[in-house]
Amino acid sequence: MVIMGRVAAAFGIRGWVKIQPFSEFVDSLLDYKTWYVGHENGPWRKVDVVQAETHDKTLAVQFPDCPDRNAAEKLKGLLIAVPRSSLPEQVEGEYYWADLIGMSVVNEAGETLGTVVELLETGANDVLIVRGNGPDVLIPFLDSVIGPVDLAAKTIQVNWSADFLL
Repeated sequence: MVIMGRVAAAFGIRGWVKIQPFSEFVDSLLDYKTWYVGHENGPWRKVDVVQAETHDKTLAVQFPDCPDRNAAEKLKGLLIAVPRSSLPEQVEGEYYWADLIGMSVVNEAGETLGTVVELLETGANDVLIVRGNGPDVLIPFLDSVIGPVDLAAKTIQVNWSADFLL
C-alpha cells in the first residue's frame, strides 16, 4: 500500500470527510476508484468513493458507509492508501510524494533535522516541510539541496545546515 493522504476532518452534516492528499496534485487520488482506509500498520479497509469534489488544497469525499457527521468524525486521522501496483512506474530520481512523507531528513554532517510531514508545490519548486524539535523547516526540493534519497532506509540526505533551522 502507498499512503496517499489522510482524513483531516468531517465536512458538513451528511457524512462527507475532508481528505488532505499527499500528492503533487490535489485531485490525483480521484484517479483511483477504490481506496483503502486505515492506520499505517493496518488494518486496512477497502472503500469505494461515492462522490468527491476538490476544495482548494483538500478533497471532500463521501464514503458509502458514512451516513452522517458523527460517522465522519470517527474517521478523522485515518490514512488513505492505494495499492502500489496501481501506481505508474517512476523513473530513477523521481519519487512519489507519498513515499517521502515520514522520511527522516539528515544533513551532510550527519545531523538529523527532522521528519518530512508534508510537501508544498510553490510553482518554482517543491518544498519539503520538515518537523523536528523546533519550528517546521522548509527545505527546497532542488538538485543543489537534495542528496541521495534512500527509500529502503527512509532517509533523505540534504545539503542544509542545522544553522538554517534557527
